[in-house]
Amino acid sequence: MQQSLVHIALVVDDYDKAIDFYTRKLKFKLTEDTVLSDTKRWVLVTPQGGTGSSILLAKAANKEQISRIGNQTGGRVFLFLHTDDFDRDYQNLLENHIRIINGPREEIYGRVVVFEDLYGNLWDLIEPTSLK
Repeated sequence: MQQSLVHIALVVDDYDKAIDFYTRKLKFKLTEDTVLSDTKRWVLVTPQGGTGSSILLAKAANKEQISRIGNQTGGRVFLFLHTDDFDRDYQNLLENHIRIINGPREEIYGRVVVFEDLYGNLWDLIEPTSLK
């Protein structure tokens, strides 16, 4: 059997605002933006050079979904972004005024910094030890 995780849904309040943040500030590429109805789009963003999962930007459609924006994991780090150049990507976070929660620091698994996206979701930016 062969399986792979392809998309991770991230609940957002506005497609275009989310696209702007992920493509302009985090430098992801807009992989797809297909209109499905008057209120729904299929929007995928993918890290540069990424060959794995994409993020599906899913606009909240009701009060329950709206309540989850920015807190899909109860305050835990939600997404883990590996990089081949920590200094470059950390500097990009700083230049784009992205809120740093803690770090940077060295861990057994690599160099890491925790940052917050525009909704408050927590991310780890990691340059794994194996890439150094």
